[in-house]
Amino acid sequence: MEEEYLKRVMITSVLVVLAVLVFLITKPIILPLVFGLILVVVFAPMHDWLLKIVKSQTLSASIICVLLILVIVLPFWFLTPILIQQSFNIYQTSQQIDIMIPLKELFPSFFASDQFSNEISSIISNFITKVTNAFVNSLSQLIINFPTISLQFFVVFFTFFYVLRDKEYFIEYAKNIIPFAKDVKEKLFKSSKEMIFSVIFGQVFIGIIQGVAVSLGFFIFGINNAWLFSLLAVLAGIFPIIGTTIVWLPIVIYLFIAGNTTSAIGITFFGIFSNFIDNIIRPIFVSRFAHMHPLPILIGMVGGVFYFGILGFILGPLIIAYAFIMIEIYRGKQITGIFIHENLK
Repeated sequence: MEEEYLKRVMITSVLVVLAVLVFLITKPIILPLVFGLILVVVFAPMHDWLLKIVKSQTLSASIICVLLILVIVLPFWFLTPILIQQSFNIYQTSQQIDIMIPLKELFPSFFASDQFSNEISSIISNFITKVTNAFVNSLSQLIINFPTISLQFFVVFFTFFYVLRDKEYFIEYAKNIIPFAKDVKEKLFKSSKEMIFSVIFGQVFIGIIQGVAVSLGFFIFGINNAWLFSLLAVLAGIFPIIGTTIVWLPIVIYLFIAGNTTSAIGITFFGIFSNFIDNIIRPIFVSRFAHMHPLPILIGMVGGVFYFGILGFILGPLIIAYAFIMIEIYRGKQITGIFIHENLK
């Protein structure tokens, strides 16, 4: 009996040491690995459909992987120089324009004091300078850190290809090592899949559609530096709470002040349409698909972005979903409740 106990202690100790070593080895690439796994969940239906045509797991996974690389790499390659140039253009323009002139014309009584006007002008100029500098620095860092970013993308696509090709084996292995009952395992996998799909398509995809809708207005009405504003609109559309309004509304105000009323009204129309997509379609899609209350989803997205970066969009809601599931398991209840339930109305 004592010998059996010692064996278990030794095995447990070795497993703990190995787990720590594995964590230290994979720590620099944990986020690329997770991103690769998320892509597998998103593109698994496409892989299954393509597999019926090509009849080869390797060929199907290879085709999807190549297409995904082209979709990510080509826009980055062609748009980065344009975005950097347009960022410099906006920075130079912001240094030459006296923003207080149109503001004084619109609100003469509010800006009657020269000292107050100068302070407001300084604050606005500093804000514009910091924003444009931060954006240019971010794009520059992408170029400077190109070797590191390339290695991380290699890990993403390496993980994506092999897990997508052999996903049945990975799923079966994961289910075998999870120490829960069968129904709990099924719920965990189902919740993970639903949450990833709801965030990817309900948050990211719809956010991109919002940004594209506003971008059409920028290009149709000939807004200067439209590519840069389009990218900002897409990013703002993806982020929770912020929305594309933070991009198109200042442009509309500037156009009205400049006397370009037609363009201002036109972009306002596209902006309102973008907000319609955000306020009507997104909440319904996310909450209904994930079977999860919108509040923890929103909290998970916002907190996840602060802690994990851009991947926090998905990791945050997933972690909160798992936390609620574990609470229900601990309580010995069914995995339902106010925050996670089967038929959210």
